[in-house]
Amino acid sequence: MSVRENLNSVRERIERAGRDPKDIAIVAVTKGFSAEMCLQALEAGLSMLGENRVQEALGKMDAVPDAEWHLIGHLQTNKVRQAAARFALIQSVDSVRLAGEIARTAPSQAVLVEVNVAREPQKSGADPDHALEVIAGVAGLLDVRGLMAMGPSTGDPSPAFIALRTLRDQAEQRLSRRLPVLSMGMTGDFEAALAAGSTMLRLGTALFGPRPASPADE
Repeated sequence: MSVRENLNSVRERIERAGRDPKDIAIVAVTKGFSAEMCLQALEAGLSMLGENRVQEALGKMDAVPDAEWHLIGHLQTNKVRQAAARFALIQSVDSVRLAGEIARTAPSQAVLVEVNVAREPQKSGADPDHALEVIAGVAGLLDVRGLMAMGPSTGDPSPAFIALRTLRDQAEQRLSRRLPVLSMGMTGDFEAALAAGSTMLRLGTALFGPRPASPADE
């Protein structure tokens, strides 16, 4: 199936989950896919493209300049100078220290605060128990638009997604302003994320099919 056909299927699933597709932003996760596939995504009507690694994204940006690029993977401090101001949205800010590094290069950078609501040690993200303090600290340095999280590797993802929505609501009260973006939900769990209030999905295989194996995967 083409990217356009897959996108139509995703929109049908969004409707079946009780949400209006017009209210849900879709970030096409292009990790491992070619610039040609990125262009196909744009032609299908997907304007937001997400990459996990800074170097891979930078290599595609020149070939696909009309996309709104999001960094969705963990950002190492030694990559900040390369990443800051190049991405429309950095979704993976998980500490005040990282926010400070970004602010030195791009103080108006739009970001999401990533929270490890799944409480899995292999995942990045702020500790949920201290997330409100992190959100407040990051908001004092950068343009925080909302929160991001990954669901758990196994089991029911709903409690983790509900926890992120609850944190967002608490953060809005603390900051006295709206944080409209809840980036949660991937190919395997996005219906649960939608039920919990997600406003932004990060989808790869649902749009492009199986990801090509890279040398590191073999």
